Amino acid sequence: MKTTVAIIGGGVSGLMLANLLHVAGIESVILERHTRAYTEGRIRAGVLEYGTVELLRKAGVSANMDAHGLPHGGFSLLHEGGKLRIDLTALTGHGVMVYGQTEITIDLMDACAARAIPLIFEAENVALHDIDSPAPFVTYTKNGTHHRLEAAFIAGCDGFHGPSRQAIPGAEASALEKLYPFGWLGILADVPPMDHELIYADHPRGFALSSMRSATRSRYYLQVGLDEKLEDWPDARIWEELSLRLHNGAAGHITTGPALEKSIVPLRSFVCQKLQHGRLFLCGDAGHIVPPTGAKGLNLAASDVTYLFEALVSQITQGDETGLKTYETRALARIWKAERFSWSMTMLTHRFPTQSAFDRRMQQAELAYLAQSQAAQKVIAENYIGLPY
Repeated sequence: MKTTVAIIGGGVSGLMLANLLHVAGIESVILERHTRAYTEGRIRAGVLEYGTVELLRKAGVSANMDAHGLPHGGFSLLHEGGKLRIDLTALTGHGVMVYGQTEITIDLMDACAARAIPLIFEAENVALHDIDSPAPFVTYTKNGTHHRLEAAFIAGCDGFHGPSRQAIPGAEASALEKLYPFGWLGILADVPPMDHELIYADHPRGFALSSMRSATRSRYYLQVGLDEKLEDWPDARIWEELSLRLHNGAAGHITTGPALEKSIVPLRSFVCQKLQHGRLFLCGDAGHIVPPTGAKGLNLAASDVTYLFEALVSQITQGDETGLKTYETRALARIWKAERFSWSMTMLTHRFPTQSAFDRRMQQAELAYLAQSQAAQKVIAENYIGLPY
């Protein structure tokens, strides 16, 4: 089989790139190692920067988001001094959209089917070959049969554990990483959210987040130790802890209900400084991971895809290789700014096991400054809605 762009990974970044390329008249094939049901069922982020919203519209897959997404003009920080609302719209002129990654994935897959974009599920043993030559190719097995996919370019959208990053010489040695000494316990339930906007809580017992996927489906998170086990957190204990950490007269009331999904995820920051080699280009989690505090994971994938899409179109339609040669530089510049914001939000709102009294006073001083300074609020707001591509 031959195509112009071989896309490894059928998550949001790979699906979005394929749909954008289709709109531009460029062929692609997507290889995904999981089943469609597994890929659609993954519970991930739900806060979209305004740039991501516009990108989905550009790809022609925004109808469901526009009909059912929840526009948010702000979010709140709960702290010892009370509740501080960051008015995104007033401070920046833009807001964000709450629309689940599961729904985005389904929308993009449906668009691939309608547009006859080849999407091959259960592609196993994927391997990349000759990526530094003008004729790279990918091999894989499907139902026990060996296949070869030839392409002009390869987009590695296969996540942190995929084969694409491992195919780049020196990629692992170039990576920079920070591991945080805690994780997030998440619960998803079909109950109304406690507030119409997201609430980030700084509490002596640890961080908590109130968010939602719709007007009737809520997503909550708790900071927990890395040694915590999911079986030690029955639903009743989770709801009780959330009520403690999110308790504030202005914060609203938590409606409880049975969990649809529960998970514990460790927090980490990771950046691979080599995002391209020859005809291979990394997008999304294949090249970087951010802690979820800043809601940047999916949105960084969208900016990577934007840069790569524009570069591929320029090269394929005009013979201009400038965008491809500078893809890594452009992507990393935005990645590090998002990493900084996610790190700063994590440091501000979480309690660390080795935190000193001085460290805590610094957090308190920062929160007090935010409450008093519109300039400081604007810095958070412009990062939260997404820096320009």
